[in-house]
Amino acid sequence: MLQRNPWLLPDGVEEILPEDARHLEKLRRLLLDVFASWGYQYVIPPLIDYLDSLLTGSGHDLDLQTFKLTDQLTGEMLGIRADMTPQVARIDVHHLRSEGPTRLCYAGTILHTRGNHLEKTRSPMQIGAELYGHAGIESDMESIMLMLEMLAMTGLEEVHLDLGHVSIYRGLSAQAGLSAQQEAVLFDVLQRKARAELAELLGGFAIDQTYKNMLLKLPELNGGREILDQAKNDLSGAGEQVQNALADLIYLAEKLRAAFPSLPVSYDLAELRGYHYHTGVVFAAFIPALGRELARGGRYDNIGSVFGRGRPATGFSADLKDLSALSKGSNPDEAVAEKVFAPADDDAALSEMIRDLRASGKIVIRQLPGQAGSTEELACTARIVKKARGWVVVPI
Repeated sequence: MLQRNPWLLPDGVEEILPEDARHLEKLRRLLLDVFASWGYQYVIPPLIDYLDSLLTGSGHDLDLQTFKLTDQLTGEMLGIRADMTPQVARIDVHHLRSEGPTRLCYAGTILHTRGNHLEKTRSPMQIGAELYGHAGIESDMESIMLMLEMLAMTGLEEVHLDLGHVSIYRGLSAQAGLSAQQEAVLFDVLQRKARAELAELLGGFAIDQTYKNMLLKLPELNGGREILDQAKNDLSGAGEQVQNALADLIYLAEKLRAAFPSLPVSYDLAELRGYHYHTGVVFAAFIPALGRELARGGRYDNIGSVFGRGRPATGFSADLKDLSALSKGSNPDEAVAEKVFAPADDDAALSEMIRDLRASGKIVIRQLPGQAGSTEELACTARIVKKARGWVVVPI
């Protein structure tokens, strides 16, 4: 049997050491407070759940990412959550049962069976917010604005926003009369932006040339605000579903330009991120320091159907570990609480002073009998000493 060092961790699973853990926890509390100020209520779904509940509406990709095990009590298949969104949707539908909009937020570790070439970790700490019960584009706008607020509070700069709408491809596919197999093959080619392969593939489809031309245009419709005007022209022959999707993107473009005039925004009408899961607008945030999306989201209506009631839904999530690592040092005013060393003495006056110091935000490390290690090793900047007038704090 292969021997391994007992201190090694599985690939893609990390420990967070004290300094980084302190920064991450401070950021978690800050962001949850931001969500709360927008009316989002905090929920904590379980780490483990019935497999069918975890995979609701998520498609094949999440199934591959989910660790599965058998419940020894019931024989049922369980899974370790790889995404918290389906569980939060269940809370909205089954427990809260509101008829109006419900706003929920969450933060916790998820687990993936594998990482990818850009994202090596298999244990992200997912943080996000979901808005249920409103089908209008205005709730998508709220989700985008809250995601941008989250990134701003994190201290990140040079954020770039990317927008798409899965109903454009879905509507064109339906109008063209593509079979399920044709749609799946075409989806794969569009994801890879393989234009030559796309032209060859569509050439073999027995569909109207009008729809072939519009599908061929999709990979080219990628750029700034002007792309939406070009799309109105290039996709003028498309049906109501596509026209409504373009109207959604134009609405978001105008609102974003008014609210964030300096924010770089691009539009990609061939963006099919989460195609089998999302039903409308999809969006993602990027920064130059990271070679992949930093936060992502979109509309995913009717996810709650399996729990008894389909509700419109939109939201976003990010990896708190990424946000913490990228934001560390971005706030020069962030101060670590002063550390004070206290002697091993049972004097009541000393104990009272220690309580007061801790209540004021200082860290007090009390000496233990026989304790080894200097105050410098403990990173203390002051110590409590007894003088004629009583106990006082003096700098080291």
